Amino acid sequence: MGRLYLLDKIRNIGIIAHIDAGKTTTTERMLFYTGVSHKMGEVDSGTAVMDWMEQERERGITITAATTTCFWRGCCVNIIDTPGHVDFTVEVERSLRVLDGAIGVFCGVSGVEPQSETVWRQADRYNVPRIAFVNKMDRIGADYFRAVDDVRQKLGATVLPLQIPIGEEDSFVGVVNVINMKAYVWDLDKLGTQFSVREVPEKLKEKAEKTRQQAIEVLADFDDSIMEKYIEGKDISEEEAKRVTRKATLTGKVIPVLCGSAFKNKGVQPLLDAVADFLPSPGDVPPMKGFNPLTGEVIERRADDNEPFSALVFKIVNDPFVGRLVYLRVYSGTMKVGSYVYNSTRDIKERVGRVLRMHSNKRIDVDTMYAGDIVGIIGLKHTFTGDTLCDENKRVVFESMKFPEPVISVAVEPKTKADQEKLSLALKYMADEDPTFHVRCDAETGQTIISGMGELHLAIIVDRLRREQHVSVNVGKPQVAYKETIRKCVERQEGKFVRQTGGRGQYGHVVLKIEPLKKDKRFEFVNAIRGGDIPKEFIPSVKKGLQEAIESGVLAGYPVVKIKVTLIDGSYHAVDSSDIAFRIAASIAFKEGMKKADSYFLEPIMAIEVNVPKEHLGNVVGDINARRGRVWSVEERGEQKIVKAFIPLSGMFVYATNLRSLTQGRGTYVMQFDHYEEVSKNIVEKIKGL
Repeated sequence: MGRLYLLDKIRNIGIIAHIDAGKTTTTERMLFYTGVSHKMGEVDSGTAVMDWMEQERERGITITAATTTCFWRGCCVNIIDTPGHVDFTVEVERSLRVLDGAIGVFCGVSGVEPQSETVWRQADRYNVPRIAFVNKMDRIGADYFRAVDDVRQKLGATVLPLQIPIGEEDSFVGVVNVINMKAYVWDLDKLGTQFSVREVPEKLKEKAEKTRQQAIEVLADFDDSIMEKYIEGKDISEEEAKRVTRKATLTGKVIPVLCGSAFKNKGVQPLLDAVADFLPSPGDVPPMKGFNPLTGEVIERRADDNEPFSALVFKIVNDPFVGRLVYLRVYSGTMKVGSYVYNSTRDIKERVGRVLRMHSNKRIDVDTMYAGDIVGIIGLKHTFTGDTLCDENKRVVFESMKFPEPVISVAVEPKTKADQEKLSLALKYMADEDPTFHVRCDAETGQTIISGMGELHLAIIVDRLRREQHVSVNVGKPQVAYKETIRKCVERQEGKFVRQTGGRGQYGHVVLKIEPLKKDKRFEFVNAIRGGDIPKEFIPSVKKGLQEAIESGVLAGYPVVKIKVTLIDGSYHAVDSSDIAFRIAASIAFKEGMKKADSYFLEPIMAIEVNVPKEHLGNVVGDINARRGRVWSVEERGEQKIVKAFIPLSGMFVYATNLRSLTQGRGTYVMQFDHYEEVSKNIVEKIKGL
């Protein structure tokens, strides 16, 4: 079977936003109006197609990015619905890495919220063209133009409002398209499947004309013919305006803005039209750049079925029915079921067992994957997130993805001996799936330590252990992921490991220079040895010994970061030197050097935004100060105050309960990791005693 849809008719898009902005509801409505779903799924009732995990349906939030496909106006639209909670930001990161376009959903009441800014910066990093959808226009306090200004000011975007609302809050009934100057009013009795096209209401004509004029001014900067007509006062046709809107959107410099209420079934069809009209096909985005792993030569892969096959793995899922499922984005070429693909990242070949098109957690088998496709593969046992798959004779490696370090840890232990046997395998499966979830064994206590991006992240992991892997565990108290680093430079630190037994002994000797690393990098190793003081085959052993040593510092056993180690001297024994001897020697030198380099602690600092009634502002600010927080902004939004602050993570445990108590249940907050900074001296001893 050949390609069902031409390349220029494919749209690979993501739905991105702050938690509770309405991403999943918007996706559900898109599936309903395109005919993929015959019944509207609802997040609150746990019937949303895209929220398929039990934990998602119970909590009413999206936890894992779900993929689906729908069809609109001759276009095949592949959609990834991403989470909005900061603990699961990795799902947004890896989705945006492989998408061509995105819809940013914003609440008509709250506008641009903290996680909206985070996902927007992620999209900026990958140069993903976007359109904005101001949702929840039926809610009390909704203000379309305030939300548009928020996008302009907080996100630094050049906005292009293509619609204005007809009414707001309870009176919201439809939208005015300012390009064709027509009003679209939805029939509530038909679940939003039908709407009437009318003339613009008299009371909105002036506002619509003004908004249209502003839109034409933006478009004039991207097209000379529109500029000429604008200067001469000539009329600009709908087709011409749409053509230039698409051109401007594809540059990433302009954000078309639409509005509606997904929950009340209004405004979704024009949003689908905008996806087809303005967001890019795989052929519209620049060629994917990589390099030849053998020569280092830069290579480009265009979205073309006739190019050599290349794809990027962006997600791993352990499916209970089909086993290990590898999600990938095909950038060029084609590949059939039963073929062998070459993993250029790991230098291995693997066989493609099955190719699946995914609809949330449901699967449809296909026989071939084509350029531009997002598919699931069964049969790849040694492939991981960020790996490149390609034609073995036309090798290429694409840039992998970078993920944030975990900031919170807990100890877990199996409840029974049977659980003990299953725990390590279950944790391995989850670490394969989630690059921000780390597992390690504490060398001193023998405990299994799991680390993640927040309390909710780890709670979901533990819940999945119980439900999916059938492993029962006891969980310790949350612990902050402190780090250790140094202030001073140690110019020369010797490390020697010598053991003599009856036969062959052990000999390793290194001299290191240890210094702080100013750039934001965990560890840097430099080999500065000239000559044959240490044979070159032992240099990797020295580096490996250092990498093992930085996993636990000298103050309290926390990982070491921002450190540069230079191998400047050493010696070896022709018979007794070995790989293990140089690893131990490097570790000894590093530990001794850390003691002399004025080590200190770093702690994770969270950016927090608290939404609080005016009358409770003083209590909330006082509580933030008591938690060693620093308030840097207090803004007003209607009757509410928005407090923005930086607070150490150690002060944020059970904060939700305290905030409810301080505000009589009316306060809400969101937080996300921002940076690491030095721990104040008055709590250093407390950390050492943990």
